[in-house]
Order: sequence, then structure tokens, then C-alpha cells
Amino acid sequence: MTTTPAPATQRSAVRVLLRLWPFVRPVRARLFTAAFVAVLASCVALVIPLVLKWMVDGPVAGRDPAGVWLGALYLLLLGVAEALLFGLRRWLVARPLSRVEAEMRAALYRRLQRLPVAFHDRWPSGQLLSRGTTDLMLLRMFLAFPLTFLLVNGVTILVGVIIMLVQDWSLGLVILGPAVPVVITCSVFEKKYADIARRAQDQVGDLTTVVEESVLGIRIIKGFGRHRSQARAFRELSGTLRGTELRKARLLAAIWAVIVTLPELAVGAALVVGAVQVADGRLSAGTLVAFLSTALALRWPIESIGFLLAMSQEAATATERYFEVMDEEPETDGAPAPVPAGGERDGLRFHDVRFRHPDAAPDSPPVLDGVDLHIRPGESLALVGATGSGKTTLTALVPRLYEVTSGRITLDGTDITALPREELRSLVAVAFEEPTLFSATVGENVLMGAGPDAGEADLRRALAIAQAGFAHALPEGTATQVGEQGLSLSGGQRQRLALARAVVGRPRFLVLDDPLSALDVHTEAAVEAALRRVLADTTALIVAHRPSTVLLADRVALLSGGRIAAVGTHQELLRGHAEYAQLMSGSGEDDHR
Repeated sequence: MTTTPAPATQRSAVRVLLRLWPFVRPVRARLFTAAFVAVLASCVALVIPLVLKWMVDGPVAGRDPAGVWLGALYLLLLGVAEALLFGLRRWLVARPLSRVEAEMRAALYRRLQRLPVAFHDRWPSGQLLSRGTTDLMLLRMFLAFPLTFLLVNGVTILVGVIIMLVQDWSLGLVILGPAVPVVITCSVFEKKYADIARRAQDQVGDLTTVVEESVLGIRIIKGFGRHRSQARAFRELSGTLRGTELRKARLLAAIWAVIVTLPELAVGAALVVGAVQVADGRLSAGTLVAFLSTALALRWPIESIGFLLAMSQEAATATERYFEVMDEEPETDGAPAPVPAGGERDGLRFHDVRFRHPDAAPDSPPVLDGVDLHIRPGESLALVGATGSGKTTLTALVPRLYEVTSGRITLDGTDITALPREELRSLVAVAFEEPTLFSATVGENVLMGAGPDAGEADLRRALAIAQAGFAHALPEGTATQVGEQGLSLSGGQRQRLALARAVVGRPRFLVLDDPLSALDVHTEAAVEAALRRVLADTTALIVAHRPSTVLLADRVALLSGGRIAAVGTHQELLRGHAEYAQLMSGSGEDDHR
């Protein structure tokens, strides 16, 4: 299991978090208002020690019960005001932050849809899922609490320190004694915690990948009795994550110990010094009470520094992980291409096409090397080759699931890179050997291959061509939910629905990657008979392994070693090409694996 590489942790958390501003900007008014309300609530709390000073030096010293009750009323009103203000702050941020999270999740999903297949080949699905769930939850929590209270607590500490220095500068200096070691400790903690927070979030992504693969592959796991090995792999990753989380907890405990202990010692020292001054008559009892009340009011803002810094680092790491995906270059469309003169139909052509995977070593041999191939308009061509010869890769180049390394592919004389992807994929329909169905109804899965105006008649026609009449016998007919990955259906049923999806839109170009491999002999014959009628009006490229599938095509191309070795009819290649004859007889298949 590999994770995406973590970037260096020597970065400014503030600079990273500022990247959230475009998402926060639409709700900035409510967030700024909430921050102002929270600052106001904290300042109200700092008025309470001043009321206590007035009560001790005034009504209490003068034995005035009415004054004491009046002071108690003031304290009650201040407490209620503080509670109401904090409640208002929470109400102000709840709705806008849920909106920010939803917008960020939607933006991530849109970007994932636009990223090339090569990106998805490279990234484990669990890493992407964790970025869209756990990381965004961390960001919402950061915007709701740490972001506000880093400001609020900073203002509270500053105002509180000023109040204490005004009351008695010598006691204020005693309280400020731990400030330097606390700042140094926070700086060291921030750097260490950033690294370990990144590691933990990457490990969550790895664990998510294992869980997802185990759920989707449960039939394989049970079929081969591999539940113990899968459980062992899960325990190992879970144990690694637990160890990382414990390291985070130890770091947090260490900084909390420093942040709590040093200020508490300072408060104790101030209490002793203040009591001596009161005894000497140099300080009033009310001033000492107010001073110590202010110091105690600052306990939470100071003690929360470690917690807030930890959440801020986790949010910065989550922001980095989020933008690692958002910064990936999406698929782009070329400039509009000139339409061939006279609207000529030239079919599908490969012009000296070479392809090497983007992450392959520069000196590695290409998967496809100099492919020249012409499929005439209305012609169907079968592509045959040994396993690993590049057949599936070649078919994936036509709808631009991958980009050619060099050379070009044209549809009716137009370079596919000059066509908008939406237009290209409306012209080219695909069906793969491994069919993918979605958690939707049978009808919705099939009609994904059609335009917005497709209806029941198109659905019935496509199901008939693919010999997928079983769909009408399902409990709710074509409105039956097929379940995740279509696992409630057999392999042959899934493949027929995928074929129906490919033909429902009546495409001009059809690319089929061994579309009949999971069908029994009788169903295959029925599908082939129906497909012949479709292929008569379509330019088609069909990856084939069986002679029966090859016979659907007008001509056959043999792909060997990334090159087109021969083109001709089935009979011509059987007579004139030994490798093709071996592939069709099955005797040479093992030799080419």
C-alpha cells in the first residue's frame, strides 16, 4: 500500500490556510460578525473582575448589603450577556460553514470528474475519499472554532494583561514571566505536530482504501478464504495509525503540561506577592481579588493555545491535501478544428500513434509504437493481439481517456484533440471488458450512454440489441436498483447492460473492448446477430479474443509488440500469419502472456 508523497513540512500554516479564502469569501460578513461577537463576549467576561474589585473595596468593605446585592445583579447580567453573545456566535457560523464545506466538497467532486484517467490510475481511492470526507470535516471544525478563537483568545489575553498591568505593574510582570518559554514551546510543538498530523491523515487514507477494497472484493475474499490475511493487513495499518495518533496525543500532552504548569506557577507566585503587599497596606484587597480573577479568566485562553495550534496544524495539513487534488491539471479541450471540406467521411484513423504512460521512465519502451491504422466509414475492424500487447490502451486513446504521446487520431479527418471532449464523447461510445454499473436503476445505467432526449423506446431498443431482456423480468423492471457496482447481477448481465449503454445513443463511432467475454455461447450468438445490424451503420473498433467475435468485423488488425503487424480479413490472416493463427487456435496464448 502506497500513499501519495507528503510535501515538506517547512511551510507556513497561515499561508496554506489562506488558500481557503475563495470559499470563505461569500460568507465573510457572517464570519467577521461572529468573530466580533466572540471578542465582545470575552471582553464582557473581563469586566467581571472589575465589578468584583468594586464590590470588595466598596460595599463589602463598607458593610453595605444593598451594594453587595447590586453587585451580584451586575455579575448576573454580565454572565447572561456573555452566554447570549457566545450563543449568537454559534448561530452565526453554523449555516455559512456548512455551506463552505458543501461548496468545497462539490468543487472537489467536479475536479475529480475532470481529471484524466492517468491521475486516477495513480491515486488510491481511499486517499481521495478521505480528502472529501475527513479532511473537509477538519476544515469546517477549524473555521467554526480555532480560526475564531485564535483571534478571540489573542485579544482576550492582550486586554487581560493590560488590565492586570494597570492594576499593579509588579504583579503583572510576575504573571508575564512564563511568556517566553511558552512561546518557544509552542514554536517547537507547531513544527513537530505538522509532520505527524500529515502522516496520520495519509494513514487514514490508506486505511480507507483497505476498507473500500475489502467491501468491494468481499466475494473474492470469501471465495479464497483470505479474510484472515485481509484482517491482518487491516490490523497492521490500524496499528500504525494508532501509533501515530498516540504520538500526536503525547505531543499535545507535553505542550499542555508546559502551558498549564507555568501560568499556574505564575498565578501562585502573584498570589503570594499580592498577599504580602495587601498585608503591608500597599495594595487593596479588592485590587488583589480583581487581579487574580482576571488571571484566572485568562486560564482558558492560555491553556487552549496548544489545542488550537494542534487543530490549526491539522487544518493546514487537510488544506494541503485538498489542494493537492485541486491543483492537478484537468483535462483541457483544444481550439476548434476546421471541418473537412465537403463534410467528407474518413472514418477512424491512427497516424503514427505512440503512447507511453505519463509516469513511466523516459527510457522505458512505449506501450504503443508507431501505430498506423485506418477504419473506413461504416466498417468494423477487430483488434486482436496477445495479452499485454496494448489493445485496451489503444481503444482508450479514441475517447481521450489517455492522451497520445505522439502522433494523432482523427475522426472523419478531424484531430480528436481539436474536438471538445463533450462533443468527442458524444460521437464515440465505449464498452469495456470489465463493465462498471452505478448504484442506480437499470434504465438510468443504460441511458447514461444517450442524450437528454432519449426515452423508453431507445432503452428497449438498446436492451434488445444487447439481449438484456432479463431487465424487464427484474422485480421492478428497468426501474430496479442494481446496487453498488452491479454486484446483484451476474457478470454476463452486467456486460450486456454495459453493451446496451454503448449502443443506446446510436453513436457514429463504437469502441468495444472484448464486450462478449462473459456471455455463454447461445447468448453470445444472439448478441452478435443483433450487433451486426448496428455495426452496419457504425464505424467500430472491436477488441476480440474469440473467433466468433472476430467474425463480427469486416477486417482484422493484429497488434503485436505495440505495433500493427498485419491487417486483413480473418481468413487472410489465418492463412498468411502464424501468430494470428496461433492466437485464434489458442495454442499460442500462453506463449504471449
